[in-house]
Amino acid sequence: MDLILWRHADAHPGEADLERALTGKGRRQAASMAVWLEKHLPDSAKILASPAVRSVETASALGRKFKIIPELAPGAQVASILAAAGWPDSRQPVVIIGHQPALGRLASLLLFGVEQDLSIRKGAAWWLTNRSREDNHITTLRAAICPDYL
Repeated sequence: MDLILWRHADAHPGEADLERALTGKGRRQAASMAVWLEKHLPDSAKILASPAVRSVETASALGRKFKIIPELAPGAQVASILAAAGWPDSRQPVVIIGHQPALGRLASLLLFGVEQDLSIRKGAAWWLTNRSREDNHITTLRAAICPDYL
């Protein structure tokens, strides 16, 4: 299974966390990452986004249908994200558009076996692949890219 963790792009500060919208920089970040993802994602990819405005706006930049999942909201638990994605058994790639620190903790768990803080920059995407061999699940980092490098 391929799991793509896409952190929402740069957003305005504010007290109403779920209502924070992307900045101009954030819209540019989301657009450039969306171009890169569009070149690499198969048509069958399932796109799941947090209900936060900044995540919905980031997901919208991709120009594909996506589903808003309440369990991906800020403060999400790693187990809830994995369940929403269907990890490791989904037959199609899944893109999760969400938040720190949950996405970093999820990447750490899948790559190193320990849930700890790992920084994923705003607008960045981390592409993880899971392979099963003889009852062992092996997770590989296929790509980690920030919009600044596109």
